[in-house]
Amino acid sequence: MIAGAVILVIDDDVSIRRMLRLSLEAYEYNVIDATTAEEGLAVCASKHPDLVILDLGLPDADGHELLRRLREWSTVPVIILSVNEADDDKIRLLDGGANDYITKPFSMGELLARIRVTLRNHVSDDRAKLLASRDITIDLENRMVRKKGIELNLTPTEYTILKYLARNAGKVVTRRDLIRELWGDAIAPDESYLRVYMLQLRKKIEDDPSHPELIITIPGIGYRFVVE
Repeated sequence: MIAGAVILVIDDDVSIRRMLRLSLEAYEYNVIDATTAEEGLAVCASKHPDLVILDLGLPDADGHELLRRLREWSTVPVIILSVNEADDDKIRLLDGGANDYITKPFSMGELLARIRVTLRNHVSDDRAKLLASRDITIDLENRMVRKKGIELNLTPTEYTILKYLARNAGKVVTRRDLIRELWGDAIAPDESYLRVYMLQLRKKIEDDPSHPELIITIPGIGYRFVVE
């Protein structure tokens, strides 16, 4: 646990907010809350929470839209709460920038574990601000990737893949490890999803995507990010 971390709960259900506040404060988290999307965005901008717990069923906006707007200017970790168990919806939200997804009803033990992991990963990301290989530079603080000094437009999923591989530069990363980093253990998408995202990423960072030199495929295992 990261003692004193500020958690913003965006949920219009007063009983859920009360339950989360009591439970999280018992574990020494500082809790603030909002009941609408607009209020949630305003609180994020003014209070700078360490993590956001976002319910999708808000009265003034769809949770997908709130997440999209938030990701235009903030990298704060977001855990989604939803009654929807459909994998397609989970994948769309995770691909849109959510860090984790938990389905209602849930146990506080599970939510607390996911909070700890999400906060721990976010702190780890901040420890190294800049990664580079050849003509690719990854600015972790600003979530920005440049090739030969020109900023690349990566999707959240493409960025997460590149960041994870770069932080394990020189090591072989298995496909299963990448899938777990992208989507967690809650869902297990077919590996074809990963291959599609990898193809898209290589088109943006490789000089010749058909003969990659930065992200090498290790047949039957996974990928390796080359450092020179």
